[in-house]
Amino acid sequence: MSAPAPSPLAIVDAEPLPRQEEVLTDAALAFVAELHRRFTPRRDELLARRAERRAEIARTSTLDFLPETAQIREDPTWRVAPAPAALNDRRVEITGPTDRKMTINALNSGAKVWLADFEDASAPTWENVVLGQLNLIDAYTRNIDFTDPRSGKSYALKADEELATVVMRPRGWHLNERHLVGASGTQVPGALVDFGLYFFHNAQRLLDLGKGPYFYLPKTESHLEARLWNEVFVFAQDYVGIPQGTIRATVLIETITAAYEMEEILYELRDHASGLNAGRWDYLFSIVKNFRDGGPKFVLPDRNAVTMTAPFMRAYTELLVRTCHKRGAHAIGGMAAFIPSRKDAEVNKVAFEKVRADKDREANDGFDGSWVAHPDLVPIAMESFDRVLGDKPNQKDRLREDVEVKAEDLIAIDSLDAKPTYAGLVNAVQVGIRYIEAWLRGLGAVAIFNLMEDAATAEISRSQIWQWINAGVVLDNGEQVTAELARKVAAEELAAIHAEIGEEAFAAGNWQQAHDLLLKVSLDEDYADFLTLPAYEQLKG
Repeated sequence: MSAPAPSPLAIVDAEPLPRQEEVLTDAALAFVAELHRRFTPRRDELLARRAERRAEIARTSTLDFLPETAQIREDPTWRVAPAPAALNDRRVEITGPTDRKMTINALNSGAKVWLADFEDASAPTWENVVLGQLNLIDAYTRNIDFTDPRSGKSYALKADEELATVVMRPRGWHLNERHLVGASGTQVPGALVDFGLYFFHNAQRLLDLGKGPYFYLPKTESHLEARLWNEVFVFAQDYVGIPQGTIRATVLIETITAAYEMEEILYELRDHASGLNAGRWDYLFSIVKNFRDGGPKFVLPDRNAVTMTAPFMRAYTELLVRTCHKRGAHAIGGMAAFIPSRKDAEVNKVAFEKVRADKDREANDGFDGSWVAHPDLVPIAMESFDRVLGDKPNQKDRLREDVEVKAEDLIAIDSLDAKPTYAGLVNAVQVGIRYIEAWLRGLGAVAIFNLMEDAATAEISRSQIWQWINAGVVLDNGEQVTAELARKVAAEELAAIHAEIGEEAFAAGNWQQAHDLLLKVSLDEDYADFLTLPAYEQLKG
């Protein structure tokens, strides 16, 4: 390992945290500083390229598979590296933030994998960033327990062999970490902070446990962004002195542009790739963002009306399974976001049936595993995949050569019969305000109306409001969606929340701030690329 030098990184505007010195060591910060020096300039170029590509889509209103990479798609010989034993069976994965209680519950959940989330399910307060890392270190050293101060209930880890394998998700390329700056005063990308601290502290520790440093890569928009991650991995493994190929990465195909580059993304990461995942809400958000001025044929209906059986969503998931299995990678399905009610058995019965149908479909389509947001859903999803897989760890031998997806199939939004409704507008406003308010309090995963919502939910909500206004959509009740209508619905929702929770709780929250921020990102003519960028400026801590 390289000898640690005094870190050129400065910690700014951050209150000291208990035990932070265990995470923010000189050696770990020196490693993050080196990642920043080597890779942030290329990150910046790739963010600029995103804007150029978006401008091209605005001009043409279309996308296609890349002609310049046709030889990669047409070469039948290459495969990704074989999966390590700890990642060969991924039939159920649970997702969630890295607070102490969730860390224990997710590891104990019975799922094969826990997506330990520093991205959409975590608001990036300095406390969440640093203490989330500490919780994972404590979990791997079995120094973690938790007693709920309200209920008095205690939580502790099960035996090692019963614990889920951790796949950690860092922040996307677009987000910076304002509390860590380089020598020139530039903020370090959040992705490099999250990856760097986790990898530096845990890579060897995980190898000693018979596992490894495994990652989910979010918000990827092109194979060039995957190439940058691969360069980061190669450097990082050399830096700490572990074999090349130890890292494994699963890429979320949650942008419309990445859907046209699935094979190229796997190719760039082939020595480190373990699979692709189909992420529903961010994918829809990306379609709206990229085709927001493409006219009526790109207008999405209510978000809950866009299920994975919609023709353009089915094209995307079937292409993902075929692509993964052609190249020896795992295909991981989407999220079951339902949160069971402790009060309403009928709500649970209906929701569980929907979850079971969704997971049955994924297993029958050839997916090797799928996501859930709550431990109670693990057995339901497990049953669906057990029925198809039996004793096999995956079904990568199902090549799905029957699947034929054309470029236009992925953006055939108008193949869906559903139309925007007034109830859909109200729901977008409700969820948007309630989620943003919690996010501003440092909570990234929030139960709203019996669904576990994260930042992707808020993104699709505000994007749909923006799109419907700018497309002049007429709803099912005959009203046209305008800025005035959105303001009226938002004012009614704010008043309803005030009445629902009372004066004291309302005053203690960030409700007006959340209301104002939702309207800003929904109504501004200049569409913000990510809601979390202006929201981060208002996030305390």
